[in-house]
Amino acid sequence: MGSQMNRMLKTLFAACLALVPGVALAQDAAPTPTLDSGNTAWLLTSTALVLFMTIPGLALFYGGMVRKLNVLTMAMQSFAITALISVLWAVVGFSLAFGPGNLFIGDLSRAFLSGLEVGSLSGSIPESVFITFQMTFAIITPALITGAFADRMKFSALLLFTALWSLIVYSPVCHWVWGGGFLMGDGVLDYAGGTVVHINAGVAGLVAAIVLGKRKGYGTSDMKPHNLVLSLIGAAMLWVGWFGFNAGSAVAADGRAGMAMLVTQIAAATATLAWVFVEWGVKGKPSVLGAVSGAVAGLVAITPAAGFVGVDGALGIGVAAGIICYFASTTLKHALKYDDSLDVWGVHGVGGIVGAVLTGVFAKAAIGGTAGALEGNIGQVWTQIYGIGATVLWSAIATTIILYVVKAITGLRVDEDAERDGLDLALHGESIQ
Repeated sequence: MGSQMNRMLKTLFAACLALVPGVALAQDAAPTPTLDSGNTAWLLTSTALVLFMTIPGLALFYGGMVRKLNVLTMAMQSFAITALISVLWAVVGFSLAFGPGNLFIGDLSRAFLSGLEVGSLSGSIPESVFITFQMTFAIITPALITGAFADRMKFSALLLFTALWSLIVYSPVCHWVWGGGFLMGDGVLDYAGGTVVHINAGVAGLVAAIVLGKRKGYGTSDMKPHNLVLSLIGAAMLWVGWFGFNAGSAVAADGRAGMAMLVTQIAAATATLAWVFVEWGVKGKPSVLGAVSGAVAGLVAITPAAGFVGVDGALGIGVAAGIICYFASTTLKHALKYDDSLDVWGVHGVGGIVGAVLTGVFAKAAIGGTAGALEGNIGQVWTQIYGIGATVLWSAIATTIILYVVKAITGLRVDEDAERDGLDLALHGESIQ
């Protein structure tokens, strides 16, 4: 009898404690994070895939689309940016993007990756893996911009511009969307980088193309791609690597990662067909350049949506991206007469905007926890547009200022002789025979 009474008193006491707010919070506290080897293995793989997108993927994709005199320069730019951003990210970039800071930028509390230990976790994966995964995003974003000013920027200017742009533009926007900043708090959906990577890079590329001016001989047959086989191989590497980009952003080996992989494949394939058929109808022939451009457009557009939409969303986004990006890279560019050499704005900027807006249309609560317009939440479209506007505005203003600062320090553009004879010899003393 006495033991029963003791148990009843203990139960009653525990129930009373549960009514006390402080104790209840302590009892309901989240469990201590533990390492998940499956999630870790997938993020290690995804990190390698995203790095593979820049070197060698983007290096070959861009290298094949320029003149033979500049192919080494394009490859060198991707390679050098990979090295530069890796160091900057460790020193201060990660801290500015993911440090606690405020709603607009992180702080310096994680400079030089302070506090990182072998056993440090970010959720269920090692923090070191999360840092490296995010590093690969920070690498590819400025590398994408190089396609807009291909054939005409100094290498010294490229390095200085990339360093400043990464710290002043990329890291803050990354913080806004993924690091606890105001766009994250306001409900803007960007699963894997539609705003952070593609709109950001696309706007910067457009600004850079305008500030530097047109290439010598722009609009002539001399500007045609020298080796589309390289571009096709590079595009294939980008397509495969994109699974790390999108499915890896689940930061887990789970059903959402699987769905992100599926919709990525469907959107890329759909956009490829859409671009090819539109080009076929307009020009009479489907081109290899068109096919690879369409694939990249679809991959770009599905990026913000990958963890939020289903198959119907992937099909809709793919069709829209293929058609809209085709006309942005041809009709719009020719009408406005800017020389975005390799269509960074037309594919990444416009494709990112298309994908970000349509994320607000096709998002499914059952997949990503947020409903889109088709499920009655029309306001999500306006939230997406708000996020696009903030990114476009900051990237445009800051990029313009950075370019003029770099111009005052090193100059931006090579001289006419170097541009005519090719940047490979002029900047690097090498050439492809």
